[in-house]
Amino acid sequence: MSQLVAGFGCRSGCPLDILATLLDQALRTNDLDRGQLAGIASLDRKADEPGLVQLAARLRVPFYTFSATELLAYDSQLSHRSPTSFAHTGCYGVAESCALALAEELGESRPQLLVNRQRTAEATLALVGVSTG
Repeated sequence: MSQLVAGFGCRSGCPLDILATLLDQALRTNDLDRGQLAGIASLDRKADEPGLVQLAARLRVPFYTFSATELLAYDSQLSHRSPTSFAHTGCYGVAESCALALAEELGESRPQLLVNRQRTAEATLALVGVSTG
């Protein structure tokens, strides 16, 4: 079975329920299983974001963070490059970049987006597959 990683971007104070619903909808829509999730990731400034920390705990997966500088390496792979995101964070797409960075950290030499950026008013999500053998 292959694994998945999720990258999240969110507004400060984004509630756990919004993040969990966004994840569950993306999994369901793409016929993916929550049990495949190996970790979630976000921007380093979100390391203490309560909703993200709570989501990782609820899912019993590690929560990783990456700096905007680390995420710039994934710009060419993004489905959407947001100048607004860059102005606020220093990278052009938090969710997709974080998912790609985490997949590469977990051993996927050329990670590919499985689910491009999904968004609500408060959060974004992207999913990347990680081969397990």
